[in-house]
Amino acid sequence: MSLPDLFLLLIIAGIVGSIGESITGYSRGGCFVSIAVGFIGALLGSWMAKKFNLPEIFQLSVGKVAFPIIWAIIGAIVFTLILRLLTPRKRI
Repeated sequence: MSLPDLFLLLIIAGIVGSIGESITGYSRGGCFVSIAVGFIGALLGSWMAKKFNLPEIFQLSVGKVAFPIIWAIIGAIVFTLILRLLTPRKRI
């Protein structure tokens, strides 16, 4: 994997993570947190799709790596909902 491919994957993961965070309305950080949520969402979403024998809906290939966009967004939503349930709320 070349350096431009890595940067492109980071940008895609950041966009996917921020979409998942914006759908749930829960965000705990900035760009780096969105990238991490995007990658974790891709792992979680792909695992869920394989577990339920669901097909890859929209997959983006960057170099030799395939990034499942739809499952990554669904995984990011699930991951941020779990984070929202596990973290304590601030009282105002």
